[in-house]
Amino acid sequence: MFTFIGIIVGVVAVLVGYLMHGGQIGVLIQVNEFVILGGAGLGIFLGSNGLEVLKQTIKALTGLMKPPPAQKDYIDLLKMMYQLFTVARKEGLLGLEKHVEEPENSDIMKKFPSFLANHHAVHFLCDTMKVILTGAVGPHDLSEMMELDLEVAHAEEMVPADAMQNVADAMPAVGIVAAVLGIIITMGKIGGDPASIGHSVAAALAGTFFGIFAGYVIVAPMAKSIGNRVRSGGQYLTCIRYALFSFARGESPITCVEFARRNIDPSVRPGFQELEKAVKEKDAA
Repeated sequence: MFTFIGIIVGVVAVLVGYLMHGGQIGVLIQVNEFVILGGAGLGIFLGSNGLEVLKQTIKALTGLMKPPPAQKDYIDLLKMMYQLFTVARKEGLLGLEKHVEEPENSDIMKKFPSFLANHHAVHFLCDTMKVILTGAVGPHDLSEMMELDLEVAHAEEMVPADAMQNVADAMPAVGIVAAVLGIIITMGKIGGDPASIGHSVAAALAGTFFGIFAGYVIVAPMAKSIGNRVRSGGQYLTCIRYALFSFARGESPITCVEFARRNIDPSVRPGFQELEKAVKEKDAA
């Protein structure tokens, strides 16, 4: 959400400053320049990445409207894993089978909708739990397996951010191309009406302005925000990874979730006492 708020603030600030200098908004409305810049930017994106990445990028941009995992989401995650590990300690590993086979019907997971809404996290936890239930993979091999899973997922999720950054880097150059085309048209008007020549020069310079402006004020912040969101989502999954690795080594439930808690950014990390109180609530018994 704040990505788009920041972009709006930047756009408004530039326009207000322009008006304070006595500029006229009408001069900036150059549809032909918009066609050149927008078409070239879209062409660069599609030519470099293809239609599938465009769909992923649109999905990633809409995802920016949702807040990243907050402290409450992490507390719910830790509580949920603590309850699963407690079931395994009381009933054995087979007691987890019904929970990981159909997580949407699990009595434990249903109490934590924020976790169930994160489909990647659900699949990551349940698939890894199934591997643990087989008993055929050692803890360190399991850790390597989870790390590989997270690396592949991270690389895929970063594709939209990299694609957007590529367009952001190219937009100033596209603005120069638009300006050169405008100058070519202007040169054909030499000797004509000075007002017409001035209008052509203004249109050419507007192309340069919009190319630089779009690259640095609009597209680049979106690319950076997508990357930050991927990192935030990756930390949520890494939190699960450390808990599962500790569980596979045979640690107690509270030790498992403590390993996971230490992985969380300090800005959203729940305190030890806060975690202890949460896992000892009635529904965590």
